Amino acid sequence: MELPKFILGDNTDLPSAIFVIHTEYPRFIINLEDDEVEWLEDFSKEDEKDLESETQSLIEQATAFYDREVSRYEE
Repeated sequence: MELPKFILGDNTDLPSAIFVIHTEYPRFIINLEDDEVEWLEDFSKEDEKDLESETQSLIEQATAFYDREVSRYEE
């Protein structure tokens, strides 16, 4: 099965939370309500340095994906 790069998620236990799941390396879930990120990978120290430079871009991509999806529902 081929997964999309981003998937929207929600949970009735956290009704105000908006989750975006990033399915490619480095996999993570971001809660757009508070920008909290949960990484689904284990990183070495070297990986963490590279990840720091990518993190902002990945969060911006996740937010843009959410905005695009919401605009499609509104159409």
